[in-house]
Amino acid sequence: MHYALFSFLLLSLLWTNSLAQTRFHVNSPDQAIRVTVQNTPAGEVTYQVRYKGKPVIQPSGLGFVLQRPAVTLNRFTVAAADSSRTNESWKPVWGEVSQIRNNYHELALRLLDKSGSGIAMVVRFRVFNDGVGFRYEFPQQTALMHFVVADEQTQFALAADHTTFWQPGDYDSNEYLYNTTRLTQVDATAAAAREKDIALQSLIGPNAIQTPLLLKTADGLYISLYEAALLNYPVMHLQLDKAKLTLTSHLTPDAVGNKAYLQTPAQTPWRTILVSDKAPDLLTSRLILNLNAPSTIADPSWLKPQKFVGMWWEMHVGKATWERAGGKHGANTQNVKKYIDFAAKYGFDGVLVEGWNEGWEDWFGNWKEDVFDFVTPYPDYDIDALTAYARQKGVRLIMHHETSGSVTNYERRMDAAFRYMQQHGMNTVKTGYVGRIIPRGEHHDSQWMVNHYQRVAEKAAQYKIMIDSHESAHPTGLHRTYPNWMASEAARGSEFNNAPTLGITPEHTTLLPFTRMLGGPMDFTPGLFRFRLNQFDSTRITRVRTTLAKQLALYVTMYSPLQMAADLPENYERHLDAFQFIRDVPVDWDDTRVIAAEPGDYILTARKEKGTPNWYVGAITDENSRDLPLPLDFLEPGKTYEATLYRDAPTADWDTNPEAYVIEKKTVNAKTKLTLHLAKGGGCAIQFIRQ
Repeated sequence: MHYALFSFLLLSLLWTNSLAQTRFHVNSPDQAIRVTVQNTPAGEVTYQVRYKGKPVIQPSGLGFVLQRPAVTLNRFTVAAADSSRTNESWKPVWGEVSQIRNNYHELALRLLDKSGSGIAMVVRFRVFNDGVGFRYEFPQQTALMHFVVADEQTQFALAADHTTFWQPGDYDSNEYLYNTTRLTQVDATAAAAREKDIALQSLIGPNAIQTPLLLKTADGLYISLYEAALLNYPVMHLQLDKAKLTLTSHLTPDAVGNKAYLQTPAQTPWRTILVSDKAPDLLTSRLILNLNAPSTIADPSWLKPQKFVGMWWEMHVGKATWERAGGKHGANTQNVKKYIDFAAKYGFDGVLVEGWNEGWEDWFGNWKEDVFDFVTPYPDYDIDALTAYARQKGVRLIMHHETSGSVTNYERRMDAAFRYMQQHGMNTVKTGYVGRIIPRGEHHDSQWMVNHYQRVAEKAAQYKIMIDSHESAHPTGLHRTYPNWMASEAARGSEFNNAPTLGITPEHTTLLPFTRMLGGPMDFTPGLFRFRLNQFDSTRITRVRTTLAKQLALYVTMYSPLQMAADLPENYERHLDAFQFIRDVPVDWDDTRVIAAEPGDYILTARKEKGTPNWYVGAITDENSRDLPLPLDFLEPGKTYEATLYRDAPTADWDTNPEAYVIEKKTVNAKTKLTLHLAKGGGCAIQFIRQ
């Protein structure tokens, strides 16, 4: 239900005019969050946010610099103010919960530029119980039609030198490890210099950091700064002023330095501020999804969450290569048949095949326009025979489209590529954007590329194809609007376990749900069962810093409707008892509870399987061992469940004994209380089947 309010004296919205300074106040439905917007006599418009009386954002500026027309929009008169309330529910096509409540109070201010340009702009705030979203809107008007954005001047002034979980600001990569420092200790240049395994870096500067940005205050508030509904606009990074403890929006530029090309009516993405005094609340927030538009797919019945295996990890551990030259080509007919057999035997939906198509000998580092045509297999890959074989086995092949950064080439060939997929019974594609972007001068995070990702989602939907994008811009809840865009990588995924320098630290997976995953599901590719990666090359020294039980738990703590069992079939067949959890764990859920969590330390999550009474639990920790209490009050009262625990053995340790695990069964009910012991770098996965 939606209520329009036109009096600022009702419930959450108050208006005051004191000493010629106009202030507007809007509270969250539960009154915990209060946003104050002020228009000073000089014309500045600032906003501030408080949570339960504590400062979250101090008075912070709003505004724009336009390149065409050449005007700075930072002095305004408030011409009108409207307010409203919304309290409704909606059902996602797939996801972590079966129903989402959308409950907020809204304030919209119509601003007129005081410089005499005649330009009007709307700033719209939506205040939820778990945070705030605001955006700029440019209505259709004679004073502004086509315009070019030079800079957005959104500020986030912080109250103190908070603990900060951050990545270096970079226009082309979000594959960094997270750093944990005080704000004033941020040094993005030094952090990036430690990263030797990122293929392409485009650093912004020493004080530039990426969103999503996670902060923890000394008095126990958790704050996330991010964005929602990123469409027709560049990715927002943040520029830090250490002296003022203020972050200012920094938009990704194009080849000539402009940020966005817009035509009225136009709007920016939402700038989001999540806040809570309980860390688990951030992980269950649906604010970013609520700020996205409803699904554009009228009949979503063809969208199918799925688990798959893949001819992928072979290339990362030296068993095979993507390219055919050299004699180790992995995507050959006989090898892929083995993966199809494995998928069919153990109940997987699909088989991802990378390196199937001609062009891999010339794909990386040459900044070349035409590398792949996406329809020409290597001679040793009989796609027609494999399609028929997969169909006979009840399995689908999953397509891989690596663009090598040549996006103009991919756009020219998308229709032909998607038709080719349809002809071969494929309904899922993994896209890739490794390397520098063509058109030259564009970045992975620029407006042109953001529009490209949207075009791919829309075009794929026309062919009833689901998307798993890699090396794309960070997700911002667009899987609500385009539910066929089911997952993205957009962060440091499991493939970095093979990186020779920093790799993936044990704490990394305890930070991703608090940061990058606030915007949407991640194709992290969990499920590694072999941890010394010298299986095919004895000179390799790389290791996976995890226990086997933690790899199982990641299927619960890190949500994706497209989940891969990332390791080699022969490694799973050494541990078929543990592999059973990967076979059983769902990829679509009715309910999610985050029972305990602390960023960088641990996460304990319970999820209810879609359409059944069964629950699954995942618990993970960083490099420290710990004991976590697990009350089972999420189970149905009065019912008995068989719990199967896949846990670290007493001797397990990511460094010395990662494959040590124990599987045990218990009879439990909602009154049972368990204690989970997690080894260093370890975890625990539990299946609860109602009896």
